Amino acid sequence: MKKLLIAAFALVALATAPQTTFAQTKMVGGAAMYPTKDIVDNAVNSKAHTTLVAAVKAAGLVETLKGEGPFTVFAPTNAAFDKLPEGTVATLLKPENKAQLTKVLTYHVVAGRLSAADLMAKVKAGNGKATLSTVSGGTLTAMMSGKKLYLVDDKGGKSWVTISDVFQKNGVIHVVNAVLLPN
Repeated sequence: MKKLLIAAFALVALATAPQTTFAQTKMVGGAAMYPTKDIVDNAVNSKAHTTLVAAVKAAGLVETLKGEGPFTVFAPTNAAFDKLPEGTVATLLKPENKAQLTKVLTYHVVAGRLSAADLMAKVKAGNGKATLSTVSGGTLTAMMSGKKLYLVDDKGGKSWVTISDVFQKNGVIHVVNAVLLPN
């Protein structure tokens, strides 16, 4: 009886306790992504996003992505950058290619905080497709395949959302498995 009472009190305490940020924290690239931190402060800790972080720094976008937002960022992993033709990343990181790098990176950003549920609702409302306007001025097309959400870039390339709803204090990150390319 005593064990039953202790278990009942524990359940009541758990059910009535305020939600902690730990419950909302997701792991990305081996690191916790805290909803109390901004996009940059979280991304720098992800071992899966070192190339993206280096590119953001090279493009001079750190302060922008630390800004108030909100932003929806489709964050390619290192493996996504590795799929690009050999030498592409090194070329984009050169100072003389900063404008092109900035265009590629801002093509992965949409103004506002769009959760996976928001994106799926847009796809449903659009009869299977939703057009998203990117910060770079291009468009991405969101679609569903089964329960998977994917994006199609201006060149027809596809990228799957592998981790969704990584909420930040200034937006949300959706991890993607391919780099999206603007026209």
